[in-house]
Amino acid sequence: MGYAIDPEGNETRALHEMVDFDGKDILEIGCGDGRMTWRYAQRARSVLALDPKAERIEQGIASTPEALRPIVTFRVANIADVSLPGDAFDVAILSWSL
Repeated sequence: MGYAIDPEGNETRALHEMVDFDGKDILEIGCGDGRMTWRYAQRARSVLALDPKAERIEQGIASTPEALRPIVTFRVANIADVSLPGDAFDVAILSWSL
């Protein structure tokens, strides 16, 4: 049995009320299949979306809209094992990761 995630757009609305994504470099931790990524990526300068599950990353890559392919990079990685420059991102998002 499936379930609808945010059919009323409340999660998306709250996300955009809290964060200005315009022209920002975004790090998304625990991106899964990109369900959250598509809610803000069109405004970002770049997105690095990480998830430790390869099958979820494959789903995210496969469902990336053509217009967002130059902006969004999906990568199989556990954030605890990744070394990233401290000033590389303007915003970090954790979705369903805590």
